[in-house]
Amino acid sequence: MSQTTSSNSTTEHPPTASRSAIKSIARMAEAGFENVFLFFERQIAAHSIVGTTPIISSDGFPWASTMEDNWRQIRQELDRIMVYQEALPNFQDISVEQSALTQDDKWKTFFLFGYGIKVEANCSRCPRTTELLEAIPGVTTAFFSIFGPNKQIPPHRGPWKGVVRYHLALKVPDPASSCGIRVADETVHWSEGRGFFFDDTYDHEAWNNTSDTRVVLFLDVIRPLRFPYSEFNKAIIYLIARTSYVRNAMKNHEAWERRFEKWLSSRGNQNEPAS
Repeated sequence: MSQTTSSNSTTEHPPTASRSAIKSIARMAEAGFENVFLFFERQIAAHSIVGTTPIISSDGFPWASTMEDNWRQIRQELDRIMVYQEALPNFQDISVEQSALTQDDKWKTFFLFGYGIKVEANCSRCPRTTELLEAIPGVTTAFFSIFGPNKQIPPHRGPWKGVVRYHLALKVPDPASSCGIRVADETVHWSEGRGFFFDDTYDHEAWNNTSDTRVVLFLDVIRPLRFPYSEFNKAIIYLIARTSYVRNAMKNHEAWERRFEKWLSSRGNQNEPAS
């Protein structure tokens, strides 16, 4: 691992899953989604092709080196977006469930994909980043995760072990030792241009205890699994993308897009990110 360790503008690209797998999961879900999740999380841990430790080796993700090789191009597109930092949506304004983790305006987001749904307008503003993302097998969610100064995210865990999380550090303020993430009993400090993978179903927390802004490209990718669990995993992610949790978040994002476009128009599209 290379880190220091101690609006109708969306297009759906759901994970490909067999009809039989989707039907099987749907039938099991009738008995209770929680029981289905618990059962499959145990199976995922047993049949994962990549590690199930808190911090996961990049060996099973050959595309990671391409992301690192091109991080400066991604950073250039990010810099054009950051001109509008104050106008970007707070995470809890898109996904209200995140209000359990953040209530202020210090965690901003710029979504490119959400559970396989492409945010066309944002992607058009970041064409090179989008090109790189679309070459990644199984990417479901991708956004610029923007921590303002002195921002802390309390301990929590992710909902589903069927994805692996990746952070590519794009903007890390000094001192880097004051900016990091703990996953279980392992701590990583971000380093610009370097990425790492982790299992977000472990208890984790993050912080930016500096006076500047920290930005990472935040990805969730489908965990590589042995067949047939790979199909069941894709089916569950497919179904999650159709829950009110995701649908409401996309509606909130579309509402923000409309406000953002109106705001840009009122400013005469000054410094509009080039596409």
